[in-house]
Order: sequence, then structure tokens, then C-alpha cells
Amino acid sequence: MKKIVLFGCLLTMLTTSLLAQSWSEKMAATVIETARERDSLNTDAAKNAKWSYDLGVVLKGIEGLWYKTGDVKYFNFMQKSMDFFVNDNGEIKTYKQEDHNIDNILCGRILLILYNVTAKEKYRKAVETLREQLRTQPRTNEGGFWHKKIYPNQMWLDGLYMGEPFYTEYAVSFNDTAAFNDIAHQFIWMEKHARDSKTGLLYHGWDESKQQKWANQQTGNSPNFWGRAMGWYGAALVDVLENFPATNHNKDSIIAILNRYAVAIKKVQDAKSGLWYDILDKPNGPGNYFEASAACMFVYTMAKGVRLGYLPASYLENAKKAYDAILKKFVETGANGQTNLNGTVSVSGLGGNPYRDGSYEYYMREKIVLNDQKGVGAFIQAANEMELIASVKLGKGKTVLLDDYYNAERKKDSKGNLKPFHYKWEEFQSSGFSFLGNIFNQNGVQTKTLSEAPTAKNLANTDIYFIVDADNIADNPHPNYVQANDATAVYNWVKAGGVLVLFHNDKGNTEFEHFNLLAGKFGMHFNEDSYNRVIGSDYPTGAVEIPSGNAILPSVKKIYQKEICSITLKTPAKSFLQKNEVVVFAVAKIGKGTVFATGDPWLYNEYTDGRKIPMDYENARAANDLVKWLVKQVPVKTSNK
Repeated sequence: MKKIVLFGCLLTMLTTSLLAQSWSEKMAATVIETARERDSLNTDAAKNAKWSYDLGVVLKGIEGLWYKTGDVKYFNFMQKSMDFFVNDNGEIKTYKQEDHNIDNILCGRILLILYNVTAKEKYRKAVETLREQLRTQPRTNEGGFWHKKIYPNQMWLDGLYMGEPFYTEYAVSFNDTAAFNDIAHQFIWMEKHARDSKTGLLYHGWDESKQQKWANQQTGNSPNFWGRAMGWYGAALVDVLENFPATNHNKDSIIAILNRYAVAIKKVQDAKSGLWYDILDKPNGPGNYFEASAACMFVYTMAKGVRLGYLPASYLENAKKAYDAILKKFVETGANGQTNLNGTVSVSGLGGNPYRDGSYEYYMREKIVLNDQKGVGAFIQAANEMELIASVKLGKGKTVLLDDYYNAERKKDSKGNLKPFHYKWEEFQSSGFSFLGNIFNQNGVQTKTLSEAPTAKNLANTDIYFIVDADNIADNPHPNYVQANDATAVYNWVKAGGVLVLFHNDKGNTEFEHFNLLAGKFGMHFNEDSYNRVIGSDYPTGAVEIPSGNAILPSVKKIYQKEICSITLKTPAKSFLQKNEVVVFAVAKIGKGTVFATGDPWLYNEYTDGRKIPMDYENARAANDLVKWLVKQVPVKTSNK
């Protein structure tokens, strides 16, 4: 009897755990388990694996899950997947640069994040190999990348997804500003040649020479509008826009292309089901069917376009309808409990041997398969975006500003460029705030940086202002200390409704005297001391237990703060968290505004991305809670009308 009861309890716990998982996590679990089984069994599928864009589509979904959860298993899966191909010298197994196949660029996005996080040279070398391919990639007369060397003079919609997001992320990482015009032109040229003026849809491929049998002799375009090709193009647009600099004059052109694109795919979305046909404009064609990967990519494009502010919010209704239909028609739970995706066409191309003529009949002949990587990866990416919708609404239209003046450390990158260093949004390594920045973005808040002293003018359109670890002489030979007029400007901004966040540090690691001019305005004084001093990996020393019902971290039980300074408080400041007698969190309400303070920069990547401290320290979850709490402190803006 006891065994039956125990089994029942275990079954209930398992069921509860599965129900608690999001769809993105469920699908990722299938991916990871399948990969684990192949690796342990050493099957032909693992031994004969090739460097392929399919894996890159899946890993972009896995990367999004890592950002959402802070669970290291997702980062480890990305790293293990890439380490299978990239050796210690940065050479990529099965990759041939001389093929000039733009499909082979896509996985470079994963190599970039691995390099940015770990700083391992092998990833940088592999990244540079792929960047070199783009430098020598054959081009059309205008400058558009050929899809492959074996497909001369041809641009395919697929190629924009394979090449341009990596190209953009590389340009951002290595300050390759000249690349942005080239990136924008790829989209501009593709639309110019492949867009149908009547439907707004883009043909799958364009042959500049008009020599291919599939090419229209007047336009050079292939005959049909293939769903996944349009999906690739849309996903490429939003992924590039996510990182494209606002200062580049071509950004508006990319945004305009995205909006024209969105209008076109909305028109061919099936009104009843919410899905899209494999050949988009032929719903009544013999054998035409709803295809999963294209639907996932369209959902991803619309939801992300709205989240980034480049598409009207009305597109969320289209995305929601389609996502619900995907879950109903294509997603199923297998007998073994894994989550499966049906309805993905295995491949569709143009030319080659045997020759693919781009006809409607050709597309209908391609196989539909279960758990195709392109479909599964697109589904995880779409699910990631849809699962963020509620969070995005919270902070929509709000801005968080990160100080780069009082903390103005600089460091040379691998190419000798002097870059901001230590607690910066764009910094992916352990000392950076990229993970925290992502959490703000996931909650709809725009991240910006202030590299000058705060004034009424430069704080005017800011909702939340972070100052972290102000420089001392050891950090910066010429530190910018807080001055009395700075403190007054910030105080007035807070009083008018600003939300100020002070992440200080312990004795020896930051400047106290001048910084306390600012903190003192709010009844706070950071003390030159150090608590929670952790030796090596003695993590329990850095533990801070969170009492049930804590207003700031309601879903967290334990966080990790290493080497913190204490805070002495007087009215109006109050303690919101203590360890023994040491104030860990302090809050002050001033006028319409709020100040949050703690004695450690505790939410930097080292302690939020899951790669170092044990998972029972919930710093990633705490970052989510804190961001939500900060956003809720921003006063509701009322109209003056």
C-alpha cells in the first residue's frame, strides 16, 4: 500500500513538473534528450553529422531559453554542440570555405555568443573564418551575396537569414561599422528584385542572369512564393533590427521592408485556421497544405517585431491566432512523454541535381517530416517570443539608463578596440550586465547608456537609472566622482518620479566618500566594510535567505551576494532585506520617486547566467523579480490634456 501511495505521489510530482514547463522548454527537452541518446549510442547520425544551418536554427531557440531561465543546461548544450565541430585551433569540422555556401554562416551566431561569453580563442578563430567567407563571397553586380558558389548569380530569401544576422552581430561585437550599409543593402536588393507588387510577397529566388530554367525570363524570379522562404526572410529582418544601430541611415529602410512584409503575410494567413499554406498564394492548389515551420517563423517575426517596437501591436492578434493553431495542429505529446512537432517540409530548393524547377508540383513532392530541426528550432524561437508577451506589456515604452560615467572603466578587445568594461549592457563575459539587460528587454524596457554626468536634460526621458560600482583610483586613473550638483540633479529627478538603483560594492573595490553625497540625499550611507566574504567555492557564505512575502523578490527563496558593504539608514530609507544585522536591500520613497540600494553589483553575468554558482541560488529569478518591481515603481504617466 505504501508503495502505491509513493508511486502516486511521484506521478503527481512528475505531472506537476511537466505542466509547469513552457512549450519552449518542453520542445527543448526533446531536442536535448534526443541529442544525448545519439551521443551515448554513437549512432551513424552523430558520427556523420555535418556543419549545417539546421542546428543553428535549433540553437538560437536554445539560446533564447538560456536568456529566459538562466539555466546552465541550455548554455552547456550550445557549447557541446559547437565543440563537436570546432577543435582547439578553431578549425570547423566538415566546413569548406571554398564552397561559399551562405547556409554555412548561420551557426556562426552561436560561435559568437560562445566567444563573447567565454573569451575562448578557438571560438574567435572559427568566427573569423566565417567572416572571411563573407568577405570573399561571390556577389551579384549590385553586391548581393550569391546563395552558393554552385548557384551563380542567385539570391535566395533563405540566404538573408543564413548570413545577415551573423554579419550584424559580428559588426556589433567587433566594431565593424562599415558592414551595416552592406547588410541593409542585401535586404533592399532582395526586395527590389523579388517582391511581387500585386501581393507584396517575395519569390523564393532571383537569378540575375536569368539563365536558370526556373527563372522568369523578364524578372529572373522563381515561379512561386514558398512559405518557409518568406519565413526565413522575416526572421532575418527582426533579428538584424534587434542589433542594427539607430545611427545608420539605412535602418528606416529595413523597418519599412519589415512593415511591407508583415502586410503581405497577414493577407495570406488563412482566416479560419490562422495558419499558412506551403505555397502561400494558392490555398486551393491540389495537395497544398498548412506547413509548420513557416507558421512558426511568421509568429516569431510578428511577435518579435512588435516587442522591438518595429511593428504595430495589432499584429499580436495574428501571432496569437497562429500560435494557438500551431499548438493544436502540429504539436503532440509522444508515447514516451516527449514533445513532437509535425508538419514540417524537409527541404525545398531551386536547381541542383536532380533539378528542382520551382514549379508548384515540385514543392508538393517534397516530404513532410516529424521533428525536423528547422521546424523544431523555429517553434522554440516562436514559443520564446509568445511566452514573453505578458512580460513585455509590463515595461512597454519605458527606458532604463545605465551609468558609464562614474563607472567608466575601459579595456581593449581582441582587435585592440578600447571598449567599455565592467557592468555594461553590451558585455557578455562574467563581469558584464548583458543578462540583466536581456531581462529588462524581455520585460519591454529599452536599455540605454549614459556616458556623462547626470543632468535634468539627459535624465528627462529616463524611467530607471542604474549607477553601479563607482570608480576609485584603482579602477580608473582619472575617475569621475559624484559632485554636489550631480547629486542635486539626480535627487530632483527622483522626486519627480524617477526610479534610482544604486548597486555599490565593498571596501577596496569602489569609491565611498563622494558617492555617499548622492546616497545621503535619500537617507542612505554605504559603509567601508565587507560582509559575506566567500573563500573559493564556499558558496554558502554568500547565501542570503529571502523571507516569504518579500515585496521585492516574491518568488525567490535564496540569492547569492558576495562581499557586500553594509548600509546605514535614516528616514526616509527603510530596510527591505537583512542578513543578521546587515542591511542588504534598502528602499527610499522621495516625492513620486523610488530609490533601491544594495551593497553589491550582484546581478552581473557571473551570478545570473547559471554558469558558476549552484542553481539553488536564484539570482536569475531574482533579477526578473527585481526588474518587475522596479518597473512597477515608475509612476503612471497621465495626459496633460
